[in-house]
Amino acid sequence: MSDSPRDRIPSYLAAMTVFGGAWATFAALARTTDAPLPDRFSVGDLVAGGIATHKFTRIVSKDGVTTPLRAPFTEFESEAGDAEVNERPREQHGLHTIGELLTCPFCLAPWVASGYVAGLMLAPRAARTWAAVFSVVAGSDFLQQAYARSRTE
Repeated sequence: MSDSPRDRIPSYLAAMTVFGGAWATFAALARTTDAPLPDRFSVGDLVAGGIATHKFTRIVSKDGVTTPLRAPFTEFESEAGDAEVNERPREQHGLHTIGELLTCPFCLAPWVASGYVAGLMLAPRAARTWAAVFSVVAGSDFLQQAYARSRTE
């Protein structure tokens, strides 16, 4: 069992290696495609991607319905309200880092955002569709919260 983040350095290095390896794989794939890679991204793509990444990482890391995805790596702590739960990573050495990624929307966001940006470069229509769906869900959630607050005041 790990007592400190320092003890988890090997598993953190493994996660960083997977992340870097995914980008290296993407770079190799990008070189084999005939599609020209963009010099820059549109503001609309970045805003939609930011909103979608925020919502998607909240769903993956906090939503009660996605608990089965996290269960092998996490332990339930408490209900968090608004269909969210609080969980903590399991302490087993290898599983802890995965649990950290899956329970922390801030930690998960670079992974999701990287997939989105890679998608914009290799399959822009699919990436924009994904961003549109989760941006609309985020907007709906905001309106649901505003409506609920207006009804209680």
